[in-house]
Amino acid sequence: MMELVQSSPEVDVAPAEYHRLLGYPRDAVLSERALELAAWARDWYQSHGRPWIYARRAASLNIADGEVEIEGVTFHSGRLRTLLQQSDAHAVFLAAAGAGPEAEAEAERLWREEKPDEYFFLEMFASSVVEKLVAMAGGALCAWADGEQMAVLPHHSPGYSQWDVAEQGRLLELIRRGGVALPGALEALDSGALRPKKSQLAVFGVTRHLDRVAHLADLVPCQQCSLANCSYRRIPYLRARPRPERESPPAQHTAAYSINLKALRRWAKERLVLEAREDGTLHARFRYDGTTCTNLGRALAFDYDVVLGTRMDGYPIRGQSCTAAPADTGHTFMCQHITDAPGLMAAIAREKPLAGRPLAEALAWSRTEAAAGCYCDAASREHKWGLVLETIHYALHHPEVHADNR
Repeated sequence: MMELVQSSPEVDVAPAEYHRLLGYPRDAVLSERALELAAWARDWYQSHGRPWIYARRAASLNIADGEVEIEGVTFHSGRLRTLLQQSDAHAVFLAAAGAGPEAEAEAERLWREEKPDEYFFLEMFASSVVEKLVAMAGGALCAWADGEQMAVLPHHSPGYSQWDVAEQGRLLELIRRGGVALPGALEALDSGALRPKKSQLAVFGVTRHLDRVAHLADLVPCQQCSLANCSYRRIPYLRARPRPERESPPAQHTAAYSINLKALRRWAKERLVLEAREDGTLHARFRYDGTTCTNLGRALAFDYDVVLGTRMDGYPIRGQSCTAAPADTGHTFMCQHITDAPGLMAAIAREKPLAGRPLAEALAWSRTEAAAGCYCDAASREHKWGLVLETIHYALHHPEVHADNR
């Protein structure tokens, strides 16, 4: 593949992606009005929008001198240079994608007519279209690379980390080199902004060294790519997209958990939310539901938050917290809470077992058996931290069972 041109691709934006850009929490239930606006924006764009994708393989790549030189044009991006160097990339694809000017023009009209809700929902839908288009371009390149025994790296764009957006104009000129006609209108302003603004430029590296891609998480585009139902996925999506059946399960699947696997599987699907951050770290949220041991067994709920370092570093535990769920009152009926509420809640907040240690150490952590549903004693609280950490470990190494609840 030397060139990819799609002048009117069919774009099916996942509701979860759209809601994320709208700013809704992942588990939020949209109001009737919001659902109406979201459906309207989607229908309007499907009737009027003109999306497009373009990508071409660059004739040359040179990263030997510390910068990224593509076809003789130098770009100053430390992040892009690192990606290409670590994977020993031998080529790059230059890509551009746009949602078209129609949604932008309509949104401006709606704003002038003092219709801010319609303006906002249409603006965000057009943004979600651009994200999907770049993912689709990456998917098409992955399909080609898979047949050539190569791998396509995560894309990088001006404006991303360690790449000045001011270089956007230089990249656009390079993409158009040789009289290339893009499927849609696009220009770069002196500031680096694009017009139409619902557009994006990107660089995708290509490498023949599949072994390097497999072992360095930062080089695996699949961990960040949100393209659903892709046949070329090499590793699970960090936000828990399903793993293709043809892949062999990794060795970690045989880890010795102290908790029943059936329970871990259920908790990973129903109680856990994993979020991948741009810097490669992970944020895990777990909801624990239990009951007090006395006072007629009052239901209680606690929220666990865990921040993990990168996979490359072994998922070190960088942050931990356990707090009563915002609407929960059941915890106030625990015996120890009735006796010494400040002391109990301070102890719960203070305890951060395995802080700074790799997540995998939770599997070898020797804990006292304590099945009580309450938090009155340290052994019971330690037991719950153990099940939380083991559930997170299970979800990361069994992504096929973890729901994508972004």
